Amino acid sequence: MLGAPGEPRTPYKPVFHTLRSMTGTTLKERADILARSYLDQGVTFDYAGEERPFPLDAVPRVISAHEWQVIESGVAQRVTALEAFLDDIYSREGEIPRAVHEGIVPWRLIASSNHYHRAVMGIRPPNGVRVHVAGVDLVRDEQGTFRVLEDNVRVPSGVSYVIANRRAMANVFPEAFATMRIRPVNDYPRMLLAALRAAAPDGASDPTVVVLTPGVFNSAYFEHALLARMMGVELVEGRDLVCVGGQVRMRTTTGDRPVDVIYRRVDDEFIDPVHFRGDSVLGIAGLTSAMRAGRVSVANAIGNGVADDKLIYSYLPELIRFYLDEDPILPNVDTYRCADGGEALQHVLDHLDEMVVKPVDGSGGKGLVVGPRADGPTLDRLRRTLEDDPRGWIAQPVVQLSTVPTFIDGALAPRHVDLRPFAVNNGEQVRVLPGGLTRVALPEGELVVNSSQGGGSKDTWVLSDRRASVPATASSSDNREVVVMTAPTASLEDSMRAQQQQQQQDRERAAAGEPTC
Repeated sequence: MLGAPGEPRTPYKPVFHTLRSMTGTTLKERADILARSYLDQGVTFDYAGEERPFPLDAVPRVISAHEWQVIESGVAQRVTALEAFLDDIYSREGEIPRAVHEGIVPWRLIASSNHYHRAVMGIRPPNGVRVHVAGVDLVRDEQGTFRVLEDNVRVPSGVSYVIANRRAMANVFPEAFATMRIRPVNDYPRMLLAALRAAAPDGASDPTVVVLTPGVFNSAYFEHALLARMMGVELVEGRDLVCVGGQVRMRTTTGDRPVDVIYRRVDDEFIDPVHFRGDSVLGIAGLTSAMRAGRVSVANAIGNGVADDKLIYSYLPELIRFYLDEDPILPNVDTYRCADGGEALQHVLDHLDEMVVKPVDGSGGKGLVVGPRADGPTLDRLRRTLEDDPRGWIAQPVVQLSTVPTFIDGALAPRHVDLRPFAVNNGEQVRVLPGGLTRVALPEGELVVNSSQGGGSKDTWVLSDRRASVPATASSSDNREVVVMTAPTASLEDSMRAQQQQQQQDRERAAAGEPTC
């Protein structure tokens, strides 16, 4: 916020003067209102076995229009390159991917990724889009440069916090929105619905879109329900859908209804018991075959997780140059590939106490070791692990994330933050929601910002060079009430197993640092 003691940076000037005019008591009252509003809405998360309102800090993060232009262009560029990479490795059945043939990425790294699925090899999405929604995690380093920390193109979550944060802040700090040119975020559901409809199979003039949720026991259910409601589409579970004759159909009170596009919030392992986990009751048996037949589209595409692998992440700058013939707009965090062996692995082993070491198939806090804070036994175990499984790990120097003033125990104090912008791809354009999810590490000095480590969030205000116009709302003239019917054969045993699998998926995603609602 401050460029020098007592001197706010230009984007923060209105916020700075507003905070200076408020007493600590007034700010605390507003912070309490924010917490109560989240508790009333059910915007909670599980922390140490206790349901708590997700902490929304009363002080927003402000990003200037110029800074946002760089972020927006960089995220769109990255998503475009990821699309090209996924198309290269999945659409060219029986052929060597171009990036492999040209020596950009070794095939062994792709084939050995836990999230590379041969079951979807050769499936081409109707409009060529696999990454319909992306969440790209950014950090700002000591020099003020935004760098990409990781990519999320499987089932990225957290956008409901962006929408809920803005609603809450607009109610609690209306004076700021009356005086500052803050770009709106309420257009996201319309952006998403347009992208989903554009992904419909050929011939679907009025496509039926549904949101597939693991169920009410999943901690991200709030987000699933919110997005379905705001898009005006049905929220369904796997047992509400059936695949018949290569087509996915939804059971309703008026009979079965064909489904054209599924916005799924179920992980790959549970999505189709025919090709993945045979005991799954969260997905739809035969879904992959229906996709291959071109009768249904799934967003995001199955198998996208190979692009989330942190080894592939380390190649993204080269992939951007290869596929797009452009230099990366947003640089990566410097990364050592332990899988390369030789000098790279030895350097990491020699400097474990100076680096952050991460598993390639995790994110956030899962398995992450911050070398400067780890004790001797932890580093010794990590050294043995790296020697036994170098493919499973990368290492990065410690990045001192930028800080933003945060309301802690009645006073303002600096806390580290990151930023997850959300991008939506409709096949013609990659649009980046102006704002994104700013996550803040509430414990002093903590660098891991995810909620499972006690983190919270901030409303992210992107300033506009001009007064933003209010976007037109989607027409509701075509809204039709459809009551989804649960499969009549669902037994108590199936329901219990579904609850267990929902909670298992939830635990895996929470352990992986994914935001949950």
